[in-house]
Amino acid sequence: MEQYLIDTNIISHYLTSEFPEKGLSFLDNIFDAVPNISVITQIEILCWKSTDAIETLVKDLINDSKVFELDNEVINHCISIRRKKSMKTPDAIIAATALANNFILITSNEKDFQNIKGLKIMNPHKL
Repeated sequence: MEQYLIDTNIISHYLTSEFPEKGLSFLDNIFDAVPNISVITQIEILCWKSTDAIETLVKDLINDSKVFELDNEVINHCISIRRKKSMKTPDAIIAATALANNFILITSNEKDFQNIKGLKIMNPHKL
């Protein structure tokens, strides 16, 4: 079975139901299981300025997720990505986390992650 890593923008769009029906249905299945997120995504979503209700949803999502920390494999992938591609470190860490764990990265920012060897990307907006 395919495993997925959820990018920060997907969580934002999911909480505001900004997906077509097929994309939303697909993500419902991902979020109903144990979602995988990078420690970077955890940091980013906890920094959002939002309502108390959204903050509660975000904290519940994190508690229900498997958060992938930085380890040597992720760090090595990140270094390799940054040497080959001009990319911000947080995005490189997210891509490296997907690569290190053989996950498909779910993102709507496909352009940010193009041309990274071995990285599989999925955009629920296009389902």
